Amino acid sequence: MEKVISIKKLSKAFGNVKAVDNLSLEVQKGELFGLLGPNGSGKTTIIKLLTGQIRPTSGSVDILGIDAVNEPIKTREIVGIIPEQETPPSFLTAEEYLYFVCKIRKIIDSDKKTDYWFDMLEFNDQRRVLCKDLSRGTRQKLMVSQAFLHEPKLAFIDEPLINLDPVMQRKVKDFLTGYVKKGNTVFFSTHVLEIAQEICTEVGILEKGRLVYTARMSELRKKKKSLESLFFKKIRE
Repeated sequence: MEKVISIKKLSKAFGNVKAVDNLSLEVQKGELFGLLGPNGSGKTTIIKLLTGQIRPTSGSVDILGIDAVNEPIKTREIVGIIPEQETPPSFLTAEEYLYFVCKIRKIIDSDKKTDYWFDMLEFNDQRRVLCKDLSRGTRQKLMVSQAFLHEPKLAFIDEPLINLDPVMQRKVKDFLTGYVKKGNTVFFSTHVLEIAQEICTEVGILEKGRLVYTARMSELRKKKKSLESLFFKKIRE
């Protein structure tokens, strides 16, 4: 299989605090990989390291054949990213922001792309509303849209369904599962085990910056093992 993420001995320290501790992991093309862990376990830090937003203390990160440590801008050019906190520019309308993203990413059919997302996530009526005046749920829809406008082969998502209502959560989950079936890859972090149980093809459990367990969900289902039970067992070992 084709590797799209290769992490070797990755560590990140903030002063005396080691947020990520000697992490090694590979993710293959077509996976919906869920990084699970309690709050403060290092999930957000790992996504920032993998997308070149911060530099590691040590170790290497290869993203789609690109050295994310030494070529962070090139890495972010080709992947999609949804951060934990939705942060679209407050002085732009929702429509202006998506057109801005299209321009930055050199997307030619910007009208078609933006129309698709306004329709799919059902916020056409918010097109001309300033981002600062959007509800948190609508801002999250906007951040989902911007991440997938350029149809990246790989997307990184920090807490994918935060602030979305149940109807929209279902839409986004269906989109993500369909997206990986097309051969794309999604890497997301969450502390909501039910999401991982439902849509992931593979999971990793993180505790205090260390990857303590990985498994394919198909194997867990065959063995009738509970992800919740495994999670609590692994973070307490």
